[in-house]
Parts: sequence; structure tokens; C-alpha cells
Amino acid sequence: MHRVLNPRIHGFIDYGIVLLLALAPTLFGFSGLPAALCYIIAVAQLGMSLLTAYPLGVAKIIPFPIHGGIELGVGILAIVSPWLFRFSGVAAARNFFLVAGIAVAVVWALTNYKAAELPGRTGELFRQRRHA
Repeated sequence: MHRVLNPRIHGFIDYGIVLLLALAPTLFGFSGLPAALCYIIAVAQLGMSLLTAYPLGVAKIIPFPIHGGIELGVGILAIVSPWLFRFSGVAAARNFFLVAGIAVAVVWALTNYKAAELPGRTGELFRQRRHA
């Protein structure tokens, strides 16, 4: 598969996902545990995005490939959440988590995670650890 999303575009998508997760319970009319999961994932995604070593990261601590692995895990978790957390009977929440999880997996599959090898301290430290 051709990885067409560069780190900058991926970053914009990340911050868009944070906004969507924060608004989803209101937009799609669900509450309780599914809403709480949306808010928790939104805060975690925001924190991870701010700490990722990519163009839209602030602290640039988390290597971009690690960020991608975490996102893939979250995408899979989103897909199974309706059954894992027993809210599959809430159609709006179930459908949102299924679509969101699939979307995250597609973004993961289309992102070039090797493109974020940044020059400077963070990128150099990561390269040194990897080759040691």
C-alpha cells in the first residue's frame, strides 16, 4: 500500500479527531460510558499529539512511528469497544466507534511514519537508540 499521508497532514487529522471525539456524544446523541470513552480518548489523543515528534507536535518527545503504533491500537480498541464495554445496543455509539476505529486504521495504513525523522535533538536521540 502506498503511504500518501505525510506527518504534517497526519497531524491536522489528529487534531481534527480530537475535536470530533470531544463533540461526538453531543453530535450523535449518546451519553454514559460511550461518551466518557470519547472524552478520555480525546484527551489522550491531544496529549499524544502535542508530545509527538512531528511538525504539529509541541514537545516532540514521542517518536512518530510509536505514535502510529499507539493509534493503531486505539483504532482496534474503538472497533471492539461496543462489545468489550457492553454498549453495542446503543446504535449511535456503536456505529460511531466502529466508523471511528476503521477511519483511524485507514489513516494509519496511509501514513508514512518514516517521514518524520526530524533533524535535531529528538530525531538524533531516537536514531542513536535505534542503532545502539
